[in-house]
Amino acid sequence: MMLRYALRSVRARKAGFLGAFLALMCAAALITACGTLLDTGLRGTIRTERYAASPVVVSADQNVHRTTVKHKKGKTKVKRKAKAIAERAWLPASLESTLARTPGVARVIPELTFLAQPLTPAGVGIGTGGRTAYGHAWDSAALTPYRLVTGSAPQAATDLVIDRDLAGRARLRPGDRLTVQSTQAPRSYRITGIAAPATAVRHQTSLFFSTAEARRLADHPGQVTAFGVLPAKGTSTAQLRQAVVAALHGTSTPHPGTASHVGITTLPSSTVPHDTTAQLSATAQVTTGDARGPVEFLDAATARIRLVSMGGAMGGTSLLVAILVVVGTFALSVQQRHRELALLRAVAATSGQIRGLLGREALIVGTVAGVAGALLGLPLGAWLYDRFVALGAVPATLQHTTGVVPPLAALAATVFGAWAAARVASRRISRIRPAQALAEAAAEPGVEANLEATRPKDPRPTRPRIKHPRPTRPHSTQGRFARPRPLAGLVLLALGVTLVTLLSTLRTEPASTPVTFLAVVVLSTSVALLGPLLVRAATLVVGGALRRTGPCGRLAVANVRGNATRMASVVTPLTLLIGMTCTVLFVQPTLGDAARAQVREGVRADWVVASRGPGVPAEAARQLREPHDVVTEVVRTTVRVGLDKYAAQGVTPAGLTRTWDPDVTAGSLGHLTEHTAAVSELAADQLHLRPGSTLKLTLGDGTPATLTVVAVYARGLGFGDLTLAHDLVARHVDNPLASSVLVSTTRTQTQLATTLREFPGVQILAPAAADSLQAQRQEANAEVNYLAMGLVLAFTAIAVVNTLAMSVAERVRELALLRLAGATRRQVLRMLRTEALSVLLLATALGSGIALAVLTAFSVGMTGRAAPSVTPLVYLTVIAVAGTLALVATALPGRVALRVRAVTVATARE
Repeated sequence: MMLRYALRSVRARKAGFLGAFLALMCAAALITACGTLLDTGLRGTIRTERYAASPVVVSADQNVHRTTVKHKKGKTKVKRKAKAIAERAWLPASLESTLARTPGVARVIPELTFLAQPLTPAGVGIGTGGRTAYGHAWDSAALTPYRLVTGSAPQAATDLVIDRDLAGRARLRPGDRLTVQSTQAPRSYRITGIAAPATAVRHQTSLFFSTAEARRLADHPGQVTAFGVLPAKGTSTAQLRQAVVAALHGTSTPHPGTASHVGITTLPSSTVPHDTTAQLSATAQVTTGDARGPVEFLDAATARIRLVSMGGAMGGTSLLVAILVVVGTFALSVQQRHRELALLRAVAATSGQIRGLLGREALIVGTVAGVAGALLGLPLGAWLYDRFVALGAVPATLQHTTGVVPPLAALAATVFGAWAAARVASRRISRIRPAQALAEAAAEPGVEANLEATRPKDPRPTRPRIKHPRPTRPHSTQGRFARPRPLAGLVLLALGVTLVTLLSTLRTEPASTPVTFLAVVVLSTSVALLGPLLVRAATLVVGGALRRTGPCGRLAVANVRGNATRMASVVTPLTLLIGMTCTVLFVQPTLGDAARAQVREGVRADWVVASRGPGVPAEAARQLREPHDVVTEVVRTTVRVGLDKYAAQGVTPAGLTRTWDPDVTAGSLGHLTEHTAAVSELAADQLHLRPGSTLKLTLGDGTPATLTVVAVYARGLGFGDLTLAHDLVARHVDNPLASSVLVSTTRTQTQLATTLREFPGVQILAPAAADSLQAQRQEANAEVNYLAMGLVLAFTAIAVVNTLAMSVAERVRELALLRLAGATRRQVLRMLRTEALSVLLLATALGSGIALAVLTAFSVGMTGRAAPSVTPLVYLTVIAVAGTLALVATALPGRVALRVRAVTVATARE
């Protein structure tokens, strides 16, 4: 029966449920979109291109491993963890003979993959259609396979074969010359041929060199990137894989640059299904099927982790925001139906029946909105993925995956959220006594307050009235049910303060970022619960000033004070919008500006050499060196200490203090060599290091290293947590070119440019110009974070408009009575604008205060200073946008409501 009544109620009150429907639909769409990103990170396919013709690929392991053995109560627990390394790991070339002797192997093709960027005469990379350019030896062309369509194979060191796509884009043909920037100095090559792949290659550009030249450019003597293994006739892929696993089982391979050997940990071949990876050792793995894709595209494999983290963070924040918005929307919806529900209580409807009615209505609206939102969320997720690809945050090689789990999860979350919101919103109306419900419904506090504010004061003295004591209401539950709300608000406020305090102690970005946005949501939720009290307090503060503006101001003050609960439901989404937007916009600048400030203070060089291409070659630095000058090459990478990741850089030790000052607080940079390291204060605290301590780490390509700490410095935010010798880092990164070269010299910019005229794309910059260039890159990188949270902010903005429109639509009868009492249409609209501005003022104060507290705590934790970076113009723009939304969402429904004759509205049945 209640379900039938709920269906009739929804059909009869379509307009009343429209606001809740929109909020739930947007929430479902947002959760679905974030869920597809998470699903892509977990299950997205990385299809191979380069190794399409090689069914089995042997490559190096791209992870560092840690095995923990615990003995407790006679039981032994073994726990294994693995984390990805930042650079490509390499294999010993000597494994080729072992693989060639394996039964069922027809051919073993060694593969070399290295940086090879084609350049224009100006030193700018030739357009490759968004594809990354790699260099290979022509001997490995059979892995795809690539076949010549014109010209001949490269023989000499200066010969080059390019793929057909690059030839078409750059309009190149055999006989033309092309400059290529690889791991060494840029070199001009003669194009001898153009090759085309037998299968589609959409995500990379291939340049093929002679075998000797490829080995020189790869710069890893005695090592290869991978081996492609081709089966003999009659040998299946599964048989070949098992044979290769058996052949490599029991072997051990030394890490490059070390003399130690790594033990083997094997998986029985029978437990390894097709299209998977069999782990053989710390440096070798065998892959088949789609598992070859992550071997080929390392950035896509790394992007999985980033996308899972990003999708999870966005989804979690979206869910919290959605819950806050939906609960507020349902509370406002139930408040609009106060009379109806009170009459139901008066005609003997039980508390359970009221809750059941509202719950079933919420389930109906939630189901319809959830289905619609989930369907909208699928194209929204695809658009979001495309934008991430366009911004470079996710490589196109990681294919977007759309399964049934995200829409179903969004539908379930929406339905449950609607039901829970309805239960929370119906808590009071369903538990008060019928007589009290009817008495409260009969009163219209907004109308009475407004009429009282417009009633002229009678100058005649009034007769004193005898006040008779009112009988007490022993059964009244209004106060009893009102107390939990402020108590819950105070609890959440305390929790928010705790999160802000915790945030001020967090010193790493991965730890502080989720706490930052969680603190904003928790504090905004406390505002939602304490809203009526805050609205009344704000009315006391600004009420006097508003009353002096005339009758419209008095009307607005009376209405805000008399309908504090309704106004609080409007303040909440506005506060969340302002607080969240300011936090999103100013978190990255706070961190980036502090890092740039440390760089400005720490760079002592007269000039900075940068490149428009992949980097500055070592040969350019060598040509700049003169007896009285200091040239410091800087190469950046990421290393792991245990399983923890740290940003690191390699610098030239000679004369380092003349070009670079990281503010050393202990030890000396004069002892920096290939066997020593300098660490930031943060890393020293986390790893318990000091000068003289031993530091064991894993370099970018998986090579272990044991170093001695010689210095601790304070400017780790600008220069990274670990500083190593340049030559040590350059041997273990994919791109050994310097990201920048610091030059301390008396020579002029023109003289330096003349020295480097043979290096296209290299530019000489003053430190201030280099800082401006870094600021531009910082803004480009911040676009990813803006996009990630942009959907949440858009949803919040929609909630603001939705809530304001519902709030005004509820007051149609009140506005009509004001018109009948003598208020003009212009006065009513001015009253609505004044109310909107007062609500905006309160929301601005609360949202700005929340954002300022969170940003200050973030700044203290990450930079050591309470100095958040806030751009005044951007902040004013945020407030202006929020104000525009508030005014438009108030004025448009108000104008629509005033179009109907006041008498018609006042005499209409409710």
